Amino acid sequence: MTFDDMNELVEKYVPLVNSDIYDVVKGAPEELYKASLHLIKAGGKRLRPLVVLAAARALGGVDAEARAIPLASAVEIFHNFTLVHDDIMDNDDFRRGVPTVHKVYGVPLAITAGDLMFSLSFASILRSLEKGLDEEYVIKAVQALTEASRKVAEGQGYDMLFERSWDVDAEDYLRMIYLKTGALVEASAKLGAIAAKAKDEVIETMGEYGRLVGLAFQIRDDILGVFGDPSKTGKPVYSDLRRGKKTILVLKAASSNERVKELLIDVFNGNSSEEKLKEAAEAIKSAGALDYVQSLANSYSRLAVEKLDMLKASGLIVDEKAYRALKDLAVFSAQREK
Repeated sequence: MTFDDMNELVEKYVPLVNSDIYDVVKGAPEELYKASLHLIKAGGKRLRPLVVLAAARALGGVDAEARAIPLASAVEIFHNFTLVHDDIMDNDDFRRGVPTVHKVYGVPLAITAGDLMFSLSFASILRSLEKGLDEEYVIKAVQALTEASRKVAEGQGYDMLFERSWDVDAEDYLRMIYLKTGALVEASAKLGAIAAKAKDEVIETMGEYGRLVGLAFQIRDDILGVFGDPSKTGKPVYSDLRRGKKTILVLKAASSNERVKELLIDVFNGNSSEEKLKEAAEAIKSAGALDYVQSLANSYSRLAVEKLDMLKASGLIVDEKAYRALKDLAVFSAQREK
């Protein structure tokens, strides 16, 4: 697929959101604000603001799109806050091809930059009042991001606890990635519907679309973390195995038989030569985990499209291009190469 409609909106929306974020994330001391913008300026997919703006446009047209810009900035600022703190917890050296914030500015300032971004994400939502969003919908927007922020923290908590144990199954993992990743995409879709001043049931349906896209996106990310092409992903082959990440691929393969589990435990305990990594990746594939996980991502993608089609059938879609872009995004999330 070419994803033409999605790519067209990306080209339009990314500069809009970037410009708006730069208007929000500015102040003194200069070093703190530079640290806060470090990862944002490094790029990123801008998945979440794209969902906000496309959902707003699909349900409410041009006026809703304009009201949604501060909400789109809010989710991207919030997302980058979580990345800054994640990188500190994981002691990662690079993200998006640049040194991480704590490596450039030190851990104390990086933590403070994350705290600043958290507060600015909510401040950005309040700016939607200036764009003509009624107070009742601004309150709903704050509620949506507040709920997502709680879920992201819970997801991070589960993720850290899972690192200590192999007694984790696929359902546990799916709950964790919903909280850590899917919940913010869910909130993004809700914020788009809120900008369109949609009814509560429509907001919830769009939220369900976002939840499903977020799950498909993260599951595909897990696949790329082991089997992705380094020239496209920018990560070394078997990246997640090198880092000892217990993704759904690893958990599914480990549950297939004891020999595979022992091999993976051996790799995660530090026996990670190139030969051993290759053996582990082949074991994951042979156990059927790769096919299972890709099928799961595809199923979430299809369900997300069904949610959009429900809205279309109900006559609630007012912009065809934005609707097609959202469908593109659902498919892309499960099939992307980087």
